[in-house]
Amino acid sequence: MTDLETMPVVDLDSDTEQTTETGEPTSAHIVKAGPGENGAALVLEARIMGTPIEALCGFVWVPSKDPKQLPICEQCKSIYEMYKRFSDNVNRDTPID
Repeated sequence: MTDLETMPVVDLDSDTEQTTETGEPTSAHIVKAGPGENGAALVLEARIMGTPIEALCGFVWVPSKDPKQLPICEQCKSIYEMYKRFSDNVNRDTPID
């Protein structure tokens, strides 16, 4: 029979310092959505259920206001534009018959 060795437990969730905004938002964020997910649907669900959502910039909040009345978060905007440029380049690089 072999000897068993006990390994220490490793916490893989290192992002424990997340804070949720509870006051009035200062800018409109772009929601982080996975493949096949709709950002507007995620915001609506979070608004109804009162659950926090995460923006592209990493900001976590519970939506409560119409974001069209606020300026767009510059960090979210730059991340979105970078993703869009990358996606456009990938789509253009398809081989031509």
